[in-house]
Amino acid sequence: RLKFADVMARYGSDKPDLRFGLELTDISAIAAETDFGVFKNAVSKGGVVKGLCAPGCAGYTRSQLDDLNKFVKSLGAAGILTMSLDASVKDIDSLTMEDVKSVASKYMTLPQVQALVRRMKASPGDLILIAAGDTKTVHSVLSALRGEMARRLSLIPDDLFAFAFVTDFPLFEISETTKRIDSMHNPFSAPREEDIPLLKADPLKVLGRQYDLVCNGYETASGSIRNHRPDIQKEIFRILEYTDNDINERFGPLIRAFDYGAPPHGGIAPGIDRVVMLLAGEDTIREVIAFPKNQAAADLTLEAPSPVAHEQLTELHLKVLEE
Repeated sequence: RLKFADVMARYGSDKPDLRFGLELTDISAIAAETDFGVFKNAVSKGGVVKGLCAPGCAGYTRSQLDDLNKFVKSLGAAGILTMSLDASVKDIDSLTMEDVKSVASKYMTLPQVQALVRRMKASPGDLILIAAGDTKTVHSVLSALRGEMARRLSLIPDDLFAFAFVTDFPLFEISETTKRIDSMHNPFSAPREEDIPLLKADPLKVLGRQYDLVCNGYETASGSIRNHRPDIQKEIFRILEYTDNDINERFGPLIRAFDYGAPPHGGIAPGIDRVVMLLAGEDTIREVIAFPKNQAAADLTLEAPSPVAHEQLTELHLKVLEE
């Protein structure tokens, strides 16, 4: 059972693959003290500098490092910073600047380099992979890179199913498109009892009674304890900028049901197809579904979607408008 904030900090994902280590480490405090512009700019803008340690990979060639950068850039990131530690060094205390290969080390003092290496729990012969920027991008990049390095280093056991419940999701987040408060999952999940006062004081700090069951990097089930109090449900709608008229028009029956005394309730929805996919060792649920749709959302078996007969449209009072 893991909390959302913990899995994001340690794995960069709310559905982490727990079959291997390679956890992320926050080195923002150390990075901010250096003269390296990339680090200082990221931290000064409210972002983070985080890294992961690839054991025994200091000997990666320029071609291999370029390959890692290509992988990261394919995710939409600017790139990844690498720091190689000479394998011949006895220990971190014996480390010199000549034993470190990195663009960043040119702008760091030896004590700063040693502090960073210790913070990363790296050893001589290891390769440190570092990303700097806004928190969401850094987590996305390092989470994907974590999985890629695990595959390259053969760290993933094929016969292990590492399940975990992820809890304490934020109830709200800032939408990337509208820049307004939005529900992280849905507006019907209940907040934690101790967080109810924060609905008015600081909504973005409210944690919900939501939970996901994850396995091997996939979400296999998701659920929550639902709201059953009309006053809390209305307050959540107001935080999402619904007017009282909007609430009455769109959710009136729900609020009335709560007024009549709906009991506390909740549940969970399992993705059986994803569980079967994992058990079958497949990479996509399309391989375990009887009549899967292709990437264009077409069902080739049933030849759907297909044109609708005029009689059917007339019966349903529908009309097709030509562009």
